[in-house]
Amino acid sequence: MALTNRPRTVAAYGTAAGTGTLAALLLVAVCGSPMYVGWVQDHTDPTGAGGWFLRLLAWPAWRLHADDPSQGVLATNLRAILLVVLAAALLYLLPGPQVARVESSGSQFFSGWGAYALAAGCTALLATLLGPHGSLFAAFQAASTGVTYGFFAGWIVGLASLGGRA
Repeated sequence: MALTNRPRTVAAYGTAAGTGTLAALLLVAVCGSPMYVGWVQDHTDPTGAGGWFLRLLAWPAWRLHADDPSQGVLATNLRAILLVVLAAALLYLLPGPQVARVESSGSQFFSGWGAYALAAGCTALLATLLGPHGSLFAAFQAASTGVTYGFFAGWIVGLASLGGRA
């Protein structure tokens, strides 16, 4: 029996939502890690554009232990967990019908970017409301920070969504 090389099909590659979810997970895991957060606070200038952007990437910070004994690790890391879960859900829900109608990869890029921005805003709102001492006013303020993070970091997820199948 002769061995032949079979051509790869599109099914062998990941989906746009899957690669976007992986990028969101990596963004939260790397840029939200205690090591990155400590480094960015010690080595960047918050008044410059580069320092501001690097500090913004650390927004979904997570910790290995809770600083406050009354809160568990889950309550401390609620924002990071919610961001990955909501980003995955929105990446799977939003781009499907749009990408099916439009054959350009720009649709995948903007769907991934928009899904991540929406996920970050909703995450900030929910994490503040579900967290300790959550008020509606504080949730609205946190949502604006989350949307800012999603807007400036979402292009990374949008780029990761390129090339995947719908």
